[in-house]
Order: sequence, then structure tokens, then C-alpha cells
Amino acid sequence: MSVKVRFAPSPTGKLHVGNVRTALVNWLFAKGQGGSFVLRIDDTDLVRSTKESEDNIEIDLKWLGLEWDERYNQSKRFDRYEAAADKLKASGHLYPCYETAEELDLRRKVQLSRGMPPIYDRASLNLTDEQKAAYEAEGRKPHWRFKLEGKRVSWEDLARGHAEVDTASMSDPVLIRADGLFLYTLPSVVDDIDMEITHIIRGEDHVTNTGAQIEIFEALGAKMPGFAHMPLLVGADGSALSKRLGSLAIMDMRADGYEPIAITSHLGKIGTSDNLEIAASMQELGEGFSFSKMGRSPARYDEADLGRLNAQALQVMPYEVAKPRLAELGVDLGEDFWNVVRPNLNFFKEVEGLAAIVNGPITPVIEDAAFAEAALKLLPEEIGADVWSVWTGAVKAETGAKGKGLFMPLRLALTGQAHGPDMGAIVPMIPRERLVARLKGETA
Repeated sequence: MSVKVRFAPSPTGKLHVGNVRTALVNWLFAKGQGGSFVLRIDDTDLVRSTKESEDNIEIDLKWLGLEWDERYNQSKRFDRYEAAADKLKASGHLYPCYETAEELDLRRKVQLSRGMPPIYDRASLNLTDEQKAAYEAEGRKPHWRFKLEGKRVSWEDLARGHAEVDTASMSDPVLIRADGLFLYTLPSVVDDIDMEITHIIRGEDHVTNTGAQIEIFEALGAKMPGFAHMPLLVGADGSALSKRLGSLAIMDMRADGYEPIAITSHLGKIGTSDNLEIAASMQELGEGFSFSKMGRSPARYDEADLGRLNAQALQVMPYEVAKPRLAELGVDLGEDFWNVVRPNLNFFKEVEGLAAIVNGPITPVIEDAAFAEAALKLLPEEIGADVWSVWTGAVKAETGAKGKGLFMPLRLALTGQAHGPDMGAIVPMIPRERLVARLKGETA
């Protein structure tokens, strides 16, 4: 059996790390086994869905390397959902209910006050045709519930092992609202059947939903797919991440300068037994993925770890990959320059500041004018590859400075920074007239 999975985002807002982790694990599972990945836009809510959000979802996924093999819009498949609903109505699995939201809320409160579980009591199943007609004469439109069998539904979960849900403890789920809008559950099951999805991979907060969905698969006479319910994401301190997801939108992270492979390496490895290191490629990430590596504890999303991985991605980035981006910034100073500065980058855009060490302007920091003057007099006329070692040796002999007392004043004077690239490698790239000016305290 060829693996086929799907990611079904709603185009009602920005794609955030929680969404992307679901998409990523689906993609890794499929691609690691030579399977296919389906992008299915859940735009059945025609009021809240927007074309802008849909376009941004595609942009984000492509930027991350999560290309899809098939693509669908649920808004173009209403005829299939209507046909499935008609089938469920005919078989008695889907029944009309006329309670208002206020009536249902009052009923739940009464149940809770009596120590009873707040599940739907199926009162509408006992309505006569006359009662239904009377409700409709009042102007009420029915919502439609799926009649659960009230049994223990079990499956072997790829992430959790053996799983069971007792549907007797659940309310019959609403599949169609009173205004005719299909809720998530029915379109999802119908699409999974039609698109021959082999595995449904999502967060563990959907475990209960899965019990109901399995019964809908059975009621429609379809083969049940496999399931995997992943532990949810939490913050580095173990707190809920859901309140912060708005600040963790992929488009914003892209604008902030994060590398896509850093994001996918982070989301693909947290909560697993893999070392949290940068992956060489998406292909390697897929080949190394396995649910057997996934723990049962929540996966901790730590922005400090993401930052470390982002720096790693830049440290191993070859010049041929960096070259077009350097050219776009106007700082392509050649392969030697890139290899010297990349160990100092946390974000790619920081290369502009490091290029200024070579091109200027830099405002030097002169803490000891006499020392700088002595160093200037000893600066070699020829700036060769070994200039740093030759020059600092001469300055040491002349001034008696050594260690940090020798190297830090020169770094501050020539770069304006206390930290940065290897001076032995970067100084030969700086024009001599610029070195002279900076040792004199001039911005150059």
C-alpha cells in the first residue's frame, strides 16, 4: 500500500508553527516512504475563508519545502458532501434536531447541576412528524447530528499505540449546522475516502473526534485509514503554546530571518529521540523520521533552540547557496569572505554588518590612542595573508601587550566590535588605507 496523507488548513488566518508541525510530520512520514502529500484547503466556511490566507498558506508551505502532490479546495466539493449526507440520512445515521443554542446550553447546565455528563440526550429522535412541522412553522431550521453507536471504538495508533474511545460517553456530533454549513467532520471523512488517504496524522487533541469519525467511515461503508495522534506543542517552560501562536506565524518568522531548514529541523525533531541538530536537507529529515522515535510527553518549542539551529544552518551553508542572497544584499565579496563570516551569523541579514568590516564604513573604538598610534607605525606596507600574525607579533614586541590586551584593542579599532570574524582571516581583506584611517580613529 502506497502511503498517502493530507494537510487540511483553514484559510482564515496565518499559518503558525502548530499548523506547520502537523503538515511537516505528514510530509515527512509520506516522503520517507515514497508516498504522496495532499494539500486540502478547508474553505467550507465561505464567510471567514479568504483568498489572501489561502495564497499565504501556499507561499509558506513552498518556502518551507513542503511541496504537495495533489491539491483540492473543499468549497468545490459540496456536491460530494450533500451526497454523503443524503446517504447517512437514508440509513438513519443522520437525524434533524431543532433545539436552539440557548435551549441546549440550559439543558447542559441542568445536567451538570444534577451531576450528569453534559451530553446530548437525543430528544429529537423522539419527535413526531407533527412536532417537526410545528418547529419549522415557527421558522426553525434543523441542525443535523450523527447518531453514534455508543460502543468502544479502538485502533492501533502509530504515535500512541493501542487507543480506544467510548462513543457512549459522547454527544452525537453535529455535522450540518442549521444554516446548512457543513462542519469539519463530514467533509473531512468524505474527502479522506474519495482521495484514498491511507493515514490521518494530527494532534492528540483529536483523539475523541477520531472515535466519532471512525463510526462515520463505517456508516459510509468505507475502509478505515490508519491514525497517528502526536503530543501537542508546549512552550519551553511547559506552558500552553496556544496563546502565543499568533506571534509564531510562519510569514513573520520568514520576515524575521529564520531559515526554513532551521524551522523544519526544529519542528521535526522536538519531542523525539533524535538529537536537536540541523538537518542537511528535507530529504534527510524525511528518511530519518519514524513515529517510534516520538515520545508521549508534549513537545517543547524553545525559541532559543530554534535560534541555535538557525545559526547552524548558516554555518554549514555553502557559498554557492549563499551567493545569490549575498548579491541581492549587495555584499557578495567572494567565497573566502563568506567562509570567514558565516560562523558569526545568527541570521543571514547580519552579513551586511560584517561586510562593512571590509567595505566600510566602520566607526573605530580607540581606547588607548598611544597604543593605536604605535600599532599604526608597525602596520606592514603589504597586506598579505599572514599580515595579522606578523603585525601583532611586532606590536607585542614594541608595546609589551599580549593576550586580550593585545588583540582586543586592535579588534575594536579595526571592526568597531568586541566580537566577530577571525581577525587573521578578515584583516587581509580590508584595504590598507581603511586600516590606516581606523587606527587614526577615523570612520572608514
